Amino acid sequence: MKVGVIADVHGNLVALDAVLSDMPPVDRLVCAGDVVGYNPWHAECVAAIRGRPRDGTDEDDVALSDAARAKLPEDGIPTVMGNHDRAVAFDRAYGFNEMARTAVEHARRTCTADQIEWLGDLPEQRVVCDGRLRIVHGHPHDPDRYTYPEEYGPEMLDGEDVLVTGHTHVQGHETFEEGLVMNPGSVGQPRDGDPRAGYAVLDFEAREIEGHRVEYDIDRVIDAVREADLPLRIGTRLRRGQ
Repeated sequence: MKVGVIADVHGNLVALDAVLSDMPPVDRLVCAGDVVGYNPWHAECVAAIRGRPRDGTDEDDVALSDAARAKLPEDGIPTVMGNHDRAVAFDRAYGFNEMARTAVEHARRTCTADQIEWLGDLPEQRVVCDGRLRIVHGHPHDPDRYTYPEEYGPEMLDGEDVLVTGHTHVQGHETFEEGLVMNPGSVGQPRDGDPRAGYAVLDFEAREIEGHRVEYDIDRVIDAVREADLPLRIGTRLRRGQ
């Protein structure tokens, strides 16, 4: 079984489109949270991850290319709640800087009530693939803890073959006798110095994780950030992978 793994989309529909279009054939997709925040396409990214009807009649119709749309499962992508998802759902951006708070306010204005409710209903952890894959956002013991690849350890595993994390926006993985711990990198806002959108493909049978990076139109995102009257740095820092 092959699983496409994404995380930290952060409202960047252009990057999400590029990732889905680039992704090789997989048996299923999973997402390690933070669908919304920062970039201006919060509602569109929720619609894509949520798997709402895409016949052009639903208010959550997905504005993606045909190639990307074809990769989306009808019943949505199993997702956990990230800290920005929580902030948007419950209007609690405590501890966020001004840039992040402004984006949370924008998301609450542009997402529908139904989408905000969906964000609030996301679990902090999710187990899929017959118990073989567990998904968290930050750390299995603390969803808001930044856990970088060099900090991964076997104690993070709890019987699953693979633990998926997000939150740091840094792509990487470690292999232990007990299993694998991984971060697919960020779709919408990489922070490892590489501006390309990140994702990963997990091969259960081969016990391998392959990290992928794909270029996308960052200038289009910057233009959209400007048009949405969001802090311009939300877009310009994407050029530096920060």
